[in-house]
Amino acid sequence: MPTPDAEPRKRGWLHLATVDITPLRRHRDFRLLFIGRLVSFFGSMITVVAFPYQVYQLTHSVLLVGLLGVLEFAAILLFAMLGGALADASDRRWMVLLTEAGLMACSLILAGNAALANPQVWVLFAVTVVWGGLDAVQRPSLDAMLPRLVDRDELTAAAALNSMRSTLGQILGPALGGVLLATIGLPLTYMVDVATFVVGLACLWLMRAVPPPVNAERPSLRRVVEGLRYARSRPELIGTYAVDIIAMFFGMPMALFPAVAQGLGGPGVLGMLYAAPAVGSFVFSATSGWTSRVHRHGMGVIIAAIVWGLSIIGFGLAPGLAAALVFLALAGAADMMSGVFRQVIWNQTIPDSLRGRLASIEMLSYTSGPALGNFEAGLVASLVNIRFSIISGGVLCVVGCVLCAIALPAFRNYDSRRYHQAPDPRPGSVKQEKQ
Repeated sequence: MPTPDAEPRKRGWLHLATVDITPLRRHRDFRLLFIGRLVSFFGSMITVVAFPYQVYQLTHSVLLVGLLGVLEFAAILLFAMLGGALADASDRRWMVLLTEAGLMACSLILAGNAALANPQVWVLFAVTVVWGGLDAVQRPSLDAMLPRLVDRDELTAAAALNSMRSTLGQILGPALGGVLLATIGLPLTYMVDVATFVVGLACLWLMRAVPPPVNAERPSLRRVVEGLRYARSRPELIGTYAVDIIAMFFGMPMALFPAVAQGLGGPGVLGMLYAAPAVGSFVFSATSGWTSRVHRHGMGVIIAAIVWGLSIIGFGLAPGLAAALVFLALAGAADMMSGVFRQVIWNQTIPDSLRGRLASIEMLSYTSGPALGNFEAGLVASLVNIRFSIISGGVLCVVGCVLCAIALPAFRNYDSRRYHQAPDPRPGSVKQEKQ
């Protein structure tokens, strides 16, 4: 017979095993941003499928399809620091609004070009560069807004919600994109993306302003250098960058998925390989209520990255498709765990006046790792073989993360309970009024 306190204890465990929606319930502007980004990102994931499909349809060249990612990454490298400087000197909501409108214009151009009798390939590559530049300018302002929208003790829950929103789009968006391409064609598929941008812009318009810090200065090279010096001076931040880059550089096998699929059942399983990490990420996000009780976030990032490496080793050793998908799902869950705790460290430790510039550094860290890692995986596979590339990458990931933990004790021992942040910068907040 159950004890009298068994039911409350059961409810407590259930709460820890579900996503914490407190930020959505308590904060109107966070709720608007969440809804707007959910819809617009979903549309962007549709275009992520349609865009390379159209390039290959027009050129029949996998090299040119691969060039899309190179051009986008180059644009991000070129504009990321500018985006960070603008985020620290401007109304962050307005920056996101303007860049979102620019991204919608890109989708309109894609729809118009696809509707031509002879669509122009150069337009696709030009849009890729503009798209990457706008994303680089938008992301720092978007990331820097979060600590203004929720309370400090809600940052972990808010990061988990944002991660769940992102992975949901990554799972459902490409799937719907393929269906739309097969049923309504390229022009209307792009127009679906345009329609989702309208929803995103409406939500941003309804939000209150997120003005720059009171001590904000005009963007300049000196301000950019100031952000770089601050990042270099903080070992807990260096740890988040280093661990993520190591994990992604050595343990990113996605470039090998087409070749792996041939040995596991052919093209029919390729989509399953790509979807498995996103499924794992979503499951972790949807059961992330317990993460709000974690305070050793640096150790959490290290453990997550090591689990990622071990999962990649398991993927390389997997005897069949089912085991391969399980290990990829575990890797996706570990990657999401790392992402949640890295976001918390960034949002808890970075002063509001530097948050935009540091967000641009963060963006470079989490975009460069996968881009370089896929190249590394392909290079090793071409020199040795596919299985060796995957397994050796996982092993080097684990070794590298352990060495980072040893070399960066301040990162390893980071504890949010002992870290004293500057006063809450949100205008009118209770915490600010008490200062």
